[in-house]
Amino acid sequence: MTGPVDGFSLAFLIAVLGGYLLGSVPFGLVLTRMAGLGDVRAIGSGNIGATNVLRTGNKALAAATLILDGGKGWLVVFLVGRNWGFFEGLDAGLAAGFCAVLGHNFPVWLKFRGGKGVATTIGVLLGAYFPAGVAACVVWLITAAVFRYSSLAALLGLSAAALYALWVGAYPVMVTGIALVMLSVYRHRANIDRLMRGEE
Repeated sequence: MTGPVDGFSLAFLIAVLGGYLLGSVPFGLVLTRMAGLGDVRAIGSGNIGATNVLRTGNKALAAATLILDGGKGWLVVFLVGRNWGFFEGLDAGLAAGFCAVLGHNFPVWLKFRGGKGVATTIGVLLGAYFPAGVAACVVWLITAAVFRYSSLAALLGLSAAALYALWVGAYPVMVTGIALVMLSVYRHRANIDRLMRGEE
């Protein structure tokens, strides 16, 4: 007979696994192939995210990729929170959201070679704690407009979300935000190296 703890453990496992699988849907690759633009991994950075889709010259597809990649992060947090109750399910939603970002970065369908997860991360933040997600978006937009470096904008935007969560005492969001920043730093390590050498 399954007790409450076992039931919770099973639900948590389903949440994080479902988050990973939904996060691993490569919308950028799917959309560019449907549009007859070939494999987006063969151009630019080789990533499946909106920034690389933009390099195809199709702004509409890039925007659609951005929305869908962000949307899958938001949806994971929303679904887990809705089924478990927002406050009770917040930690589980954040865990599932983190796994959605892992899915985007390391999708099982693409031999674990995916994107950098910025849009999906912002979607998770918007779903978990909307003001932190907005903080990430605002700092990202300002940094991108001033410095013209997408990688720098992403890292500063996500860091701003974690700092905002710390400031208001949203500690589960802060902890998850820090983990997401660290993951983003890892995924942007080549960009960071080029920024340090002034070659980005």
